[in-house]
Amino acid sequence: MKVTQHLWFAKDMEAAIGFYTSLVRGSSVHWVSSLPAESPSGPAGSVKIAAFSLGDQRYMAIEAGPLDPFNHSFSIMVECDTQAEIDRLWDALKEGGRIEQCGWLADRWGLSWQIAPRRLGELMNDPDRDKARRVAEAMLKMVKFNIAELEAAARG
Repeated sequence: MKVTQHLWFAKDMEAAIGFYTSLVRGSSVHWVSSLPAESPSGPAGSVKIAAFSLGDQRYMAIEAGPLDPFNHSFSIMVECDTQAEIDRLWDALKEGGRIEQCGWLADRWGLSWQIAPRRLGELMNDPDRDKARRVAEAMLKMVKFNIAELEAAARG
């Protein structure tokens, strides 16, 4: 059994997946094709489909005109080891999109992302619950995550 996430794009699917795979190391576009049959979205050849991977996650995508816009109920979370990785991804994904609290942003296609430090999970799960609370309180005040500030909160 194989589990694959599926994304529906109203337009610009190839640009989106090309952009995504350029940002996340270990990613690639496996194939892009068009649906060879007429569908509710249009005539044969008008609907594009693709397979790609982001890091170790598999995705399928379709470009078949507007249906349901992306929303927060599905997001892609990227855990980063360094502040430089967070900054690079954040800066690229926010172009033409919108930024939100707690490491969330929506890219120019409306897809929600969470760009988070791997260290955040470790700090939030610390057995010292006062430390975890301080980290959570600091996190809730952030837009883009700052690892140094999270570490400072952990130290008290």
